[in-house]
Amino acid sequence: MSNSSNRWRTVDIVVASVIAAAFGVVFWAWNLLWGATDAAFAFFPPVHAVIYGVWLVPGVLAGLIIRKPGAALYAETLAAIISALLGNAWGTTVIPQGLLQGFGAELAFLATGYRSFRLPVAVLSGLLAGLAAGLWDTFVYYAANELWAFRVPMIVITALSAAVIAGAGGWALTRALAATGVLDRFPSGRDRAPV
Repeated sequence: MSNSSNRWRTVDIVVASVIAAAFGVVFWAWNLLWGATDAAFAFFPPVHAVIYGVWLVPGVLAGLIIRKPGAALYAETLAAIISALLGNAWGTTVIPQGLLQGFGAELAFLATGYRSFRLPVAVLSGLLAGLAAGLWDTFVYYAANELWAFRVPMIVITALSAAVIAGAGGWALTRALAATGVLDRFPSGRDRAPV
């Protein structure tokens, strides 16, 4: 990828910001759902992470749509900032967490030199974002919990949830948006490549 194609256009910033803002609001609602579903997972609390992947969609989605260095990091971090501003149970700790999750999502695109945006890369992006999220949670919120009975399953389930929801889900959402024509100003909107 040449340096000129790595430069962000105004439309890139606007679209990445819109993705982040929309998901910042989604996060607010998802935070409420997370708290409301605690009891449903009381039988084995790490399984609660099966719904975690929603918090990781903006990084993967922005990376798939914008296709420029920093898009995943930017969108995930901004969504976390918006979530903190709207209020949540975790306060401002979600901001450095969003930064770490965005970095995880970004790594998959970086590993391909920002040249591949197919399903396997999207799934890897979600998986790495989920791994970052799971590690953060187990050290920041669950450090006192049992390693093998709680923390390791929590990390694994979070990463798998993110691979499916943020990775495969973000890829499917990108393709659905591209089919409508709204992404025609982006390579993601003109790319009709197979899976």
